[in-house]
Amino acid sequence: MAPHDRLTAAFPRNIATERAAPLLHVENLDVSYGANRVVTDVGFSLGRGRSLALIGESGSGKSTIARTVLRLLPGSACVSGRVSFDGEEILGLSERRFRPLRGRAIGFVPQDPGNALNPVRTIGSQALEAVALTDERDLRIAKERILETFAQVGLDNPQRVFDSYPHQLSGGMLQRVLIGLAVLPRPLLLVADEPTSALDVTIQKRILDLLSRLQQDLDISLLLITHDLAIAAERADSIVVLKDGSVQEVGSTAAVFASPTSLYAKKLHADVPALNPHRYAALRDPGFRRLKDSAPKITVRNLTKTFEVDGRALTAVNDVSFSVPSGTTHALVGESGSGKTTTIRLLLGLEQPDTGEITVAGETITGRTRRSMQTAWRHLQLVYQNPFTSLDPTWTVERLVREPLDRFRIGTPAERAEWVRAALSDVGLGAHLVTRKPQALSGGQRQRVAIARSLVLRPDVIVLDEPTSALDVSVQADIVAVLLELQAKLGLTYVFVSHDLALVRQLAHTVSVMRHGRIVEHGAVSDIFENPGEPYTVALLQSIPSGAAAPVRARAVRPAAQPVFIGAG
Repeated sequence: MAPHDRLTAAFPRNIATERAAPLLHVENLDVSYGANRVVTDVGFSLGRGRSLALIGESGSGKSTIARTVLRLLPGSACVSGRVSFDGEEILGLSERRFRPLRGRAIGFVPQDPGNALNPVRTIGSQALEAVALTDERDLRIAKERILETFAQVGLDNPQRVFDSYPHQLSGGMLQRVLIGLAVLPRPLLLVADEPTSALDVTIQKRILDLLSRLQQDLDISLLLITHDLAIAAERADSIVVLKDGSVQEVGSTAAVFASPTSLYAKKLHADVPALNPHRYAALRDPGFRRLKDSAPKITVRNLTKTFEVDGRALTAVNDVSFSVPSGTTHALVGESGSGKTTTIRLLLGLEQPDTGEITVAGETITGRTRRSMQTAWRHLQLVYQNPFTSLDPTWTVERLVREPLDRFRIGTPAERAEWVRAALSDVGLGAHLVTRKPQALSGGQRQRVAIARSLVLRPDVIVLDEPTSALDVSVQADIVAVLLELQAKLGLTYVFVSHDLALVRQLAHTVSVMRHGRIVEHGAVSDIFENPGEPYTVALLQSIPSGAAAPVRARAVRPAAQPVFIGAG
């Protein structure tokens, strides 16, 4: 008898109808915190060995539904409705009766491996807790199963991973560890909460491929939580679209994806960059015209930067050269560790290169002291990746946007107040927000404030470091529209750093593909995307979710035996 069979033996089962009955059935689910209802009348079913995606923006209720299934809601939550798992209603079970199911029959892959793993314990010591859920008491066999599972989820050196602490592994490796630990007890259901949102596009594809393969080979049902309709369309058999805690649309992936009926689902479809590469064609046209006759606003020549890491020389940027015509957007793309961030730090004068030269608007950036960079920074601004950490939480919107004017002592107090309101208006924010603090703003509003702050000095160049990676897809679409409208209106020059190639295709005019500190391919976005010349670029482009369903293989039949591990590959 398999471990999950022993654990659920107390539940009445009808073997003849087991495969026909849904594994998970949610009906009339409501979740409230006091007077605040966050989930309203939600219902759906997930079949055995099938996959279902809950999609929607932040605040749509998708994670709350997942935590309800896992019985991980805080005690202050008020829950009503019905949730049935494997034929038994589970909301009414005591914690003592439900606890044996969590982790064994219902596995969980959280969004952030950095928070899910204990930083002061080795991966191996935490993995042994997971293998204990299989009721294996022999320590030697338990470790063998862990190492075999690590190999099967694509970790090249399982023993090194077993002996490592979390900080010694990359984000992609840590996510594979979490998936391995979740499938080790051979659960019937795997809940994956935004398992790839913080990963590079190629690593994202590997993780999603891995989840699909495990789902099919181990006959696991998959409940996938995501805000990306393209990912949901590729990876799920059915989709539930959520907004403000309510179901907007539910049905097969093919039906919802091809012909969404609700206005909200149609908007989600329109906002996904991979599905609408030419959405902003009219806004980008002025930049394409400038490509032909504008002088370079930025010139980077033969840039090299080496750091010393653990006594060894690490070349982070290796002979990098590119130029950006005035009024256009140039993208730097590549996986983590490709040298993108170091390149923009050199461009901003925050680091000095070992060799090479950078000029912005004809002014040399390299070789200058921090004091002499002050005048250059007035015309060279940065929008950070995360608006939640880049803005002082104790300051009002007005003070945040006004600070650059104060530092450079530009204008009278009355003029500064006027310029602040003009900058906020440029990014689509009203003057009524000036007295608010960041915590009183949405994620999209915060990033608009960060952009307004960079605009208030009327710079020539803005460096955008993953400016939308922390935002929902619909908010991201609004920010992209704002950036392109401002570029068309003010002739701004952007350097856009991203691992999201679908977004790059929508936004940029030219692109440099970086790998291991070098530029491996460079040119117009249309040329690179339509006719890539490097295998690495091809691999990046093939990792973009297309919305096309992955090929379906025959599903394995779950044997009533001890946990079976799929072969490496």
